[in-house]
Amino acid sequence: MEVLSKSKIIALLSDEKNEQQLWQQADKVRQENVGDEIHLRGLIEFSNICRNNCLYCGIRKGNRFALRYRMSEEELILTVKKASQMGFKTVVLQSGEDLYYDQARFCRIIEAIKKFDIAVTLSIGERTYEEYKSFREAGADRYLMRIETTDKDLYHKLDPNMSWQHRYECLLMIKELGYELGSGIMVGLPEQSIESIAEDLLFLREIGVDMAGIGPFIPHPQTPLAKEQGGTLALSLRTMAVMRLLMPDINIPATTAMESLHPEGRIQALQAGANVVMPNVNSSEYMKLYELYPNKPIEGFSQSDIAKKIENIGRTIGKGYGSHKHKE
Repeated sequence: MEVLSKSKIIALLSDEKNEQQLWQQADKVRQENVGDEIHLRGLIEFSNICRNNCLYCGIRKGNRFALRYRMSEEELILTVKKASQMGFKTVVLQSGEDLYYDQARFCRIIEAIKKFDIAVTLSIGERTYEEYKSFREAGADRYLMRIETTDKDLYHKLDPNMSWQHRYECLLMIKELGYELGSGIMVGLPEQSIESIAEDLLFLREIGVDMAGIGPFIPHPQTPLAKEQGGTLALSLRTMAVMRLLMPDINIPATTAMESLHPEGRIQALQAGANVVMPNVNSSEYMKLYELYPNKPIEGFSQSDIAKKIENIGRTIGKGYGSHKHKE
């Protein structure tokens, strides 16, 4: 397969006329490299409390309208147990950057839930090297932290009081400690160019991610970006498809945000290179409160619904942990 240059990536991202062919090519590359299995990850959003104030995010610290919640240790462990009993072989523990869950507390949680024989992905933001190390030693398998954009000026504009360099260094720490590394970007951010998205994709390849999440920017009404236009499903799908061509054997989720833009958004993503779905196993009340963006689908993607939709597109649900299997 040809190695895609930046100029070729820009051409593919810009080509609306031939996007169907791009999606078909990405689907073929997906089938050849990771097969027809779709891996399900049980997503548990356990706290919507966050110390950061990212301009695009509905659970930003400055959103005084957000109704906050935080699961107790016991409730979180019981929710993971429920996910395990439902048949999930991987859980994704996601929250705002809530430092109530300190090193000791999180290590206890990880050690408790590893007894359910599942792979554990953490998505809890920027921590210290010591914390990442202790979580890994406690049994965490994967870590998911999006870079959002590699345009440093745009990053600092959208993420006040945060450092792009520090976030990048966190990704390197996670990789060094032997986690499977997941990262990703947002498509359609204000002032984001196609060239910038191309650089984002090349960055994800350069750092060697095991999973890449591509999702559209969807303006939240209670944020400073409420009146911005937002990203499109089509460009998000083209971006995701190019990611598959760039890194043929990685895991790529069909993100929930795509379904916020179109009822069949996740299914379209699965036919354009994606091979992972993350159904939410929270209560519907918590799902509503963990509102990073509006119009988040709360119902309608149950396990039986997923199984039927997956069968309808000629795919199967994976039975294993769904790790990244590197191909030489």
